[in-house]
Amino acid sequence: MKQQNPIFYRATQFLSLLLGARIFLLVFFTFTLYVSTFFLFSREESLHQFVFDYKVHGIILCSVLSIAAGGIINHFYDREKDRIQKPFRTRLQSFLKLKYFLYCYLALNTFSLGIAYFLSPRIFIFFLVYQFLIWFYSHKISRVAVLNNLTYVTLSLYPFFGMLVYYQHFSWRLFFMASFLFFVLLSIDLIKDLLTVRPDKIFNYNTIPIFFGFKTSIIIILVLLTLGSFSAGLVITQSSHFGVLSWYYALSTLLMILAMYPLIFFKLKNMVVLMNFLKTWIFVGVIFMLMNGILSRF
Repeated sequence: MKQQNPIFYRATQFLSLLLGARIFLLVFFTFTLYVSTFFLFSREESLHQFVFDYKVHGIILCSVLSIAAGGIINHFYDREKDRIQKPFRTRLQSFLKLKYFLYCYLALNTFSLGIAYFLSPRIFIFFLVYQFLIWFYSHKISRVAVLNNLTYVTLSLYPFFGMLVYYQHFSWRLFFMASFLFFVLLSIDLIKDLLTVRPDKIFNYNTIPIFFGFKTSIIIILVLLTLGSFSAGLVITQSSHFGVLSWYYALSTLLMILAMYPLIFFKLKNMVVLMNFLKTWIFVGVIFMLMNGILSRF
């Protein structure tokens, strides 16, 4: 039997660890946190103050480390289901023993909590709660219908809430923007459940499509997209001027309604297109936020 190339084997192990930590999601999440923090929450800070505010960078780093750890522990609990749903990723991750995923999970969480404690005891408690909720979601809640979707989306927005509290900057405009994002993320998560009914049934994940059926699930998603369209409209009403970001939400009111079309004429392949479209539209929103911030600040 031909001996494996040690360099290739180590590279594959490293790649499997990165995939377990969801590296692409982490890059996007870091970018989004920095853009939203500087252009939405820290409105009174200059670029110089923001760059040298070590607490902001520390909070974002703690968030990223905690999410990376969450991705790894989620892989640990979902590994059987992922063999059906994500065979290529599962094959890559099989090059690394599960115990090393757990070691990495503990190391990331410990490092994150160490930084948080250095920043302040309140930030330490904030991330301790966050890490516990991520673990509890993966361990128990991910198998409970309705609660799994609500918890997943809430945990996705948790770090942004932390930055909002840190800057003590609340406005109805931010509330409606958060509501829009919440409804879109919840729609994406429900569409994902529609696409994974088979493995969910096999491994006893009690999702909304399994518990309530396909028709009810589609109605719920239609309602969520309607609420998203309504929230986008409310963002515009709270804007003092019709800038670049307002154009994004104006387009969102229309696109959320158009997104209902593939749901009404239901086909599974259309669900994949719809889910990818909604994910892309969130990314477009971050770019619009960046453009709006640059134009307004500089």
